[in-house]
Amino acid sequence: MSEPAKTYKAAVLTAQGTPPTFTIQSLPLPQPGPHEVLVRLRLTSLCGTDCSQAAGHLGATRPVLGHEGVGEIAALGSHVAALFTSLSSFPSSSSTDTSAPLALGQRVGVAWTRDACGTCAYCTTLHHDGETRCVRRPHSGQACDGTFAQYTLVPARYLLRIPADRFGAVPDELVAPVLCGGVTAYKALKTLGSAAGGGQLSPGQWIAVSGASGGVGAFAVAFGRAMGYRVIAVDAGRDKGEYALQEGAEHYVDITGDEANQQDGGGVASAVKALTGVDKLGVAAVIVCAGAAAAYQSAVEMLAPFGTLMCVGIPPPEGVFSLHPLQFIGGGVRVMGSSVGTRRDTLEALEFVSRGLVTPAVQWAELKDMERLMDHVVAGKVRGKYVINLDKV
Repeated sequence: MSEPAKTYKAAVLTAQGTPPTFTIQSLPLPQPGPHEVLVRLRLTSLCGTDCSQAAGHLGATRPVLGHEGVGEIAALGSHVAALFTSLSSFPSSSSTDTSAPLALGQRVGVAWTRDACGTCAYCTTLHHDGETRCVRRPHSGQACDGTFAQYTLVPARYLLRIPADRFGAVPDELVAPVLCGGVTAYKALKTLGSAAGGGQLSPGQWIAVSGASGGVGAFAVAFGRAMGYRVIAVDAGRDKGEYALQEGAEHYVDITGDEANQQDGGGVASAVKALTGVDKLGVAAVIVCAGAAAAYQSAVEMLAPFGTLMCVGIPPPEGVFSLHPLQFIGGGVRVMGSSVGTRRDTLEALEFVSRGLVTPAVQWAELKDMERLMDHVVAGKVRGKYVINLDKV
């Protein structure tokens, strides 16, 4: 493998806002610390959270955003060779295989969670995979520079290895979207059916996905179908319905359509319930992937008795909605939230891609067009994920 260059190209956020501004800059190549790995990124995909960060909705950021990157190890810190032998003792429920030493050229992923302290109340709550909520918030674009760049640094102990024997046939452009959007959808569904999540969701039951044509929503539809659930997709516009049905939804409810606005005077919720069989009681769970308070407000009314509202999409700070205690007391409704996924979850999600059960929809794009790409994502104008080839900056 050739020596890394002394500089690299990155899309640098020069001003937060709506719209944000970016410039392509040459930056000095960072040197890995004793326990770090330098990763040469080949490509990255664009996530809705990147847009929220760029807009300023999630607070201050680093100059370089992005957290769905795929590449290879370009350099190892001086202590990494000794460190990997003790990685298995790192307090995590999701450590990937550490039996082989790290090596130059090894394929890796760089995602939202870049590290975990291993000692806080979240990290040590292993049955909830709490490391994704580590109190130190070691997130791409916030605690460290992200993947809208040709190089980035990652702590060796938290490196996501992508084993060649399992995923060698899966191209980078299908791996990258799973590193946040895909695993977020997968983990939400996995939690709904797990003991930690109450185990109240079983294959064959109806679920609804609100924001079903977005980056995470389309994955929730596809993974939901692959996991045996009957999926009702909810979004705005007929064209988005075509996409959701292609991803595996049985039905589509257009919130702008006449049926949703006229159904028994109950709006979108009544339209969804009308599709859930003879009793029309509603869905067992709604996964809200849309970042809008209105989506959450209508989702509660879609639920069957003892149904679960799974919160995934992040509205802006003012995006609040109302609930009454009787909805919990009388209806047995539960509200949960899911935050991305662990390294183990990511590899599990990639198994669905490797087997052809879930295929991310991607569109190729260029780093120099970041402002336009984010505008398209925020406006819901893109099907699937934008994927950026970082070799062509």
